Amino acid sequence: MPDIRTVSIVLFDGFELLDVFGPAELFSMERDRLHVRYIGPNDEPVHSAQGVAVVPDFARIEAPAPDIVLVPGGTGTRQLVADAAFLEWLALWAGDAALVTSVCTGSAVLAAAGLLEGYRATSNKRAWAWASSHGGSVEWVAAARWVADRDRWTSSGVAAGMDMAVALIGSLFDEDAAREAALRVEYEPHTDPDRDPFAALNGLV
Repeated sequence: MPDIRTVSIVLFDGFELLDVFGPAELFSMERDRLHVRYIGPNDEPVHSAQGVAVVPDFARIEAPAPDIVLVPGGTGTRQLVADAAFLEWLALWAGDAALVTSVCTGSAVLAAAGLLEGYRATSNKRAWAWASSHGGSVEWVAAARWVADRDRWTSSGVAAGMDMAVALIGSLFDEDAAREAALRVEYEPHTDPDRDPFAALNGLV
């Protein structure tokens, strides 16, 4: 594995702000070993669902081959799951990545692109029926804060992405690095991936 790992975050209009910048904040605590770059539709600013505009580092057409991919959720995922050109690009670009991850309804996008076939996965519990309708042979796990299945990691809604990010830092490096990243941002993460009160709150278990 390379000394410096790279997380390529896929941006699209209507992405959820915390899905991206919660994990990115934690990843930045390991800036000597973990680099974050942002991939947009083109070179123009990409607007989040909250209205914040982000200038991508690369347009999709010129994006370097990824190491770790992160696809956020957000209202924009509703359009992406029906965007054949985008799904074809994502499947080709991300298919050989060392890790493919998602936050919230980003897992619906991964499933629609065929990147979760044969994997266990989870998603946002308030969007569960819609998200879990995608993919042909995905084993959707309702009661999970996040699911790590081999080279696919998916998290539940929004803030759960930060818990997954802490766990991912621990998997990439060690538990001390994960603990230190959380302490530096004064974040108290959920460390049990199976602890998911939101599944029950939304009548899924």
